[in-house]
Amino acid sequence: MYTPSLRALRVASPTPLQGATPAARLSRFHGVSRSGFAALAALAVFLGLWVSPAHAIRIKELAAVQGVRTNQLTGYGLVVGLDGTGDQTTQMPYTTQSVANYLQQLGIVLPDNRASQLQLKNVAAVIVTAQLPAFAQPGQTLDVNVSSMGNAKSLKGGLLVVTPLRGADGEIYALAQGNLVVGGAGAAAGGSKVQINHLSAGRVPNGAQVERAVPSPLLEGESVNLGLNTTDFQTARRVALAIDRKMGTGTARAIDGRTIEVRAPTESNARVGFLAELEEITLDQAAPAAKVVINARTGSIVLNQSVTLGPCAIAHGNLSVTISSTPVISQPAPLSGGRTVVAEQASIQIKQEPGILIQVPNSPQLSDVVRALNALGATPQDLLAILQAIKASGAMNAELEVI
Repeated sequence: MYTPSLRALRVASPTPLQGATPAARLSRFHGVSRSGFAALAALAVFLGLWVSPAHAIRIKELAAVQGVRTNQLTGYGLVVGLDGTGDQTTQMPYTTQSVANYLQQLGIVLPDNRASQLQLKNVAAVIVTAQLPAFAQPGQTLDVNVSSMGNAKSLKGGLLVVTPLRGADGEIYALAQGNLVVGGAGAAAGGSKVQINHLSAGRVPNGAQVERAVPSPLLEGESVNLGLNTTDFQTARRVALAIDRKMGTGTARAIDGRTIEVRAPTESNARVGFLAELEEITLDQAAPAAKVVINARTGSIVLNQSVTLGPCAIAHGNLSVTISSTPVISQPAPLSGGRTVVAEQASIQIKQEPGILIQVPNSPQLSDVVRALNALGATPQDLLAILQAIKASGAMNAELEVI
């Protein structure tokens, strides 16, 4: 890239034009634009590439106020109104018992021998779950998820009857009821079956109503604690420094690699405004710790930008086992009184392809790592074993996490 020197800029700069005619000044100005301005443009591009801004991220995307959290709610209920796709009560006795208990609450009492003989094809026993957000007040609505716990074929078209939702303390915090929305379809006839998506789970939008609020410790004490999403001492230090620059020195201090203590106003309105302004503070995002995440069930592999590879050599070959079965017919001799017998003859072949020793060069950047792994020509399942072996040899500078 051409970088103009100060001498070149000085030579190209215009000289005073006192006493010159307007035409002469215009002519001199156009002369400068062809030489000096080109040098200034080159210098501007050079400086722009030299001081490229770092990626900024807000504190609300890095941390959350401790104590401001959701709570899990769960309950057991019944879905009615199904089109013959409910539980088979002979195999799911708790569905029959639940219906009998529900009818008893409505004043309908069935004899024990009759209750056990109910054949309910339009009812399914379900588990209902929901998340109670922070600061939720009585009367507000929540979305609920409904999942079959029996052998119901489909919950499509069903209605969830009133179901109490309890927290971990056993108290009722919401009541759920409503029509299910199932994102699927299916049909069966003559032994054939066609199904799209999942039919044994659904959702009831705004199907639960909050009955009890959960106390929040947000306004307790003279300070609030911020909890980082991931443990990182550098990030905790940078967050504390950014808060001090914006709110004043001594406002925040890092307690450990995940917690920052922040002094905040004690009055509720002032504290809410303080936290709203604090969450919008931006800081340059630090490079994350090098990590490789492997999903052993699906074969997915994800690498972040900090992963590097050292020089190493890899030999990898494929081993395939082929098993084939051929029917063999044994025909008896004429008039022997025997019968024809069909047997199976199995053939097993093992084929091992020769491995090729591949040298992997030093890869200091993510693009180099991807290019080196692609050169191996291995499948994602093979890469699981290869990456683990590279990590064990010490040639990969990253944490290996298997999920």
